[in-house]
Amino acid sequence: MNAHEPLWKSALAGSQMLFVAFGALVLMPLLTGMDPSVALFTAGLGTLLFHFVTKNRVPIFLASSFAFIAPILYSVQTWGMSDTLGALLAAGIVYMLLGVLVKVKGVGFIHHLMPPVVTGPVIMVIGLGLAPVAVNMAMGKTGDGSMVIFPYMDAMIVSMSALLTTLLVATLAKGIFRLIPILFGVIVGYVIAFFMGMVNFDAVTIAPLFAVPEFVSPTLNWAAILFMIPVSIAPAIEHVGDVLAISNVTGKDYVKNPGLHRTLFGDGLATSAAALLGGPPNTTYSEVTGAVMLTKTFNPIVMIWAACIAMSMALVAKFGAALQTIPAPVMGGILILLFGSIAAVGLNTLIKARVDLAEQRNLVIVATVLIFGIGGMAIGGNDFNLQGISLCGVVAILLNLILPKEELECDDLHEEQAVIDDLIEHTR
Repeated sequence: MNAHEPLWKSALAGSQMLFVAFGALVLMPLLTGMDPSVALFTAGLGTLLFHFVTKNRVPIFLASSFAFIAPILYSVQTWGMSDTLGALLAAGIVYMLLGVLVKVKGVGFIHHLMPPVVTGPVIMVIGLGLAPVAVNMAMGKTGDGSMVIFPYMDAMIVSMSALLTTLLVATLAKGIFRLIPILFGVIVGYVIAFFMGMVNFDAVTIAPLFAVPEFVSPTLNWAAILFMIPVSIAPAIEHVGDVLAISNVTGKDYVKNPGLHRTLFGDGLATSAAALLGGPPNTTYSEVTGAVMLTKTFNPIVMIWAACIAMSMALVAKFGAALQTIPAPVMGGILILLFGSIAAVGLNTLIKARVDLAEQRNLVIVATVLIFGIGGMAIGGNDFNLQGISLCGVVAILLNLILPKEELECDDLHEEQAVIDDLIEHTR
């Protein structure tokens, strides 16, 4: 698609890109108690800000980041939604600072700070730590398992139908349909749940047709901020992979032009802007990268259209209310695959980079991070503590910096190439 194509064709291509991202985009706010209409609006706004910072050169769409699900759930439970939004605002600022550091010190700075032995186990913890949430929801309970919402057998029929549909579409579908397994899973699970009497339309009935989304303002709480900031580690390294992947797809080097410092800064600005309005953190979407590769839609204007359409949809109040009628078992079934996939990506990070776990240094880092994360280790008191992904990120970085290497790595170029190959592979 070239810059001189008719507007209606660009708009149609933009709606297709939003369609690809839609399932994952709304799933994250539904899980964390945020408003999906606000998430739609802030995804569009974040994408526009990203394209402003990057001079509209990268065909990328930004939306809800799954890496933040577990930290947001904990933070909301501990400090409340407004303090959590303040912490996400700070996390976005950290992203922007990383962009500045990359500008000053170069791309190698991130690889030195966060090599695969650091990012691999942290990404695994993101998926494995969320496993109980997915299973509880699939069985008809709340995410923490404290309350039964639906009968076990009804919930299992719905959740396993959603899971099976997602699995089949992901593996057997062709073309663009293969990029939207989550959307298919939600639709099939929702239809079955409807016929089983598990869907309540009262909220849709009373909602107006159009309304401004219910934006929420952030408040600053240092305990929440210090908890959330280390979470930026995993999405930052994934962002590098996304930029490398889209560069590979389009044949343009976006690491140099507009520069990784600009794309990181754009991601951070989008995340902070979303937090100011009550939306989830934004990140580049690999599904959209896949759609760009499939459709050869390289014109960034298409993503501007996708952003504008998302913001327009956010103003349709009945649509937002309908999204919130999706029963928990539907999401639980899909999340079994989704969270497992995140854990598998972390494992693949170690494998592709050839991290030798027979080397005691590597084994110590990976083992400590996994048990801290999955076991729920917390360090600190009531006023401030680190746990979960935040603790794992800090521990992994510190151990990597402190522990001496058992042998000199004389093949640094090969190692870095392995990291790059690994990142590209993950984002395909």
